[in-house]
Amino acid sequence: MLDMNMIRKQADDYQEAADWKGISISIGELIETDDRRRELLQETEALRAERNRRSKAIERLMLEGRKEEAEPLKRETAELLQRLKEAESKFRQTAYRYEELMLRVPNLTSPDTPMGKSDADNVEVRREGDVPDFPFNALSHVELGERHGMFDFARGVKLGGTRQYVLKNSGLQLHRAVQQLALDMLADKGYELMDVPALVKEETLVASGYFPANRDQTYGIQGEDKWLIGTSEVPLVSYFSGEVLDLAAPKLIGAVSPCYRSEVGSSGRDVHGLYRVHQFAKVEQVVICQAKLETALALLEQMTANGEELLRLLELPYRVVAVCAGDMSQKNYKQYDIETWMPSRDGYGETHSASLLLDFQARRSNIRYLDENGKSRFAYTLNNTMVATPRILIPLLENHQREDGSIHIPKALRPYMRGLSELRPQHVDKV
Repeated sequence: MLDMNMIRKQADDYQEAADWKGISISIGELIETDDRRRELLQETEALRAERNRRSKAIERLMLEGRKEEAEPLKRETAELLQRLKEAESKFRQTAYRYEELMLRVPNLTSPDTPMGKSDADNVEVRREGDVPDFPFNALSHVELGERHGMFDFARGVKLGGTRQYVLKNSGLQLHRAVQQLALDMLADKGYELMDVPALVKEETLVASGYFPANRDQTYGIQGEDKWLIGTSEVPLVSYFSGEVLDLAAPKLIGAVSPCYRSEVGSSGRDVHGLYRVHQFAKVEQVVICQAKLETALALLEQMTANGEELLRLLELPYRVVAVCAGDMSQKNYKQYDIETWMPSRDGYGETHSASLLLDFQARRSNIRYLDENGKSRFAYTLNNTMVATPRILIPLLENHQREDGSIHIPKALRPYMRGLSELRPQHVDKV
């Protein structure tokens, strides 16, 4: 968890960060609870010391045959034990409340983070590519998928309920193709690639900073301490929990994994088609580096650039936005989102998110390194989506559609699509 001494020194800053991020916590209550916790700890330790002293005195008197002198001391010790029991109970309750509050304290935000309450207040940093101006009535990815036999939403709902789908034929091929392209790009950039568990323990989600804030977005296995991940960032960070790493060079790691989210609160056009679904796949980047802000900021730019490079290879128009405080999660210090143009939404939709967390996750996960003076330090962590699919299929299909119903396949994807340069409509059986 975060450094309590820093929270005390910058109490107003942490309260402001909590207010902007919409986190219900009183930093004043946290400090008062910590004060009470420390007092009770001192009280219980003093009572334990006195109990031990009296126990030894009673034992000595009994060994010397001075039982009558030991009796009043025994009665006094019994009373002391009752006081100790009550003090320990109060300490446990206060310590539990302290832990509960500490887990809700947000990371501070960078000085250049825009102040705002929602994604409407995010600030555009740059824009790349030309938005298509179709000389025909463009179709949505849902309509294109039906014409090409790529998706089956009706049977997906029949199998799994709302916001489920089945990917078929070229839909599945594209889904896998963009993942492999992303993995190959990361491998070329020196990332160590992993296949990680999609089921993790609760402590793994706490250590990576996803619990308690995102509990309502996470699917749990009834009767077991097992939860389905919403991103491989969770196991990638916790993979190194409790370790002292060699961070002479930043540790670059990535993974592809199935991901699951309940998407509580989503509605409207966000739940149409493939935009917000319960099951998806992500290729994720995670970087662990020394606690040097200049280095970490440069890595954030580099990780964001990796996602941009992929979008350029997919020949898609996009923009990068600086995420405002109110649209940022508890754990993030600085964040960029990449939004890709989606014609059916007549606007840009989020496809990537890059974040710098400073030592927020490393403190929870106890990930350290030795600095140049041999001192143990908590590391910094960063993460970024390399690609999330099937959401990326929305702009991929919609931007590359042609008037005759065919769909252009970007050159970079063709090796993963068995050499196909385009997709042609096909006859589709309907439910």
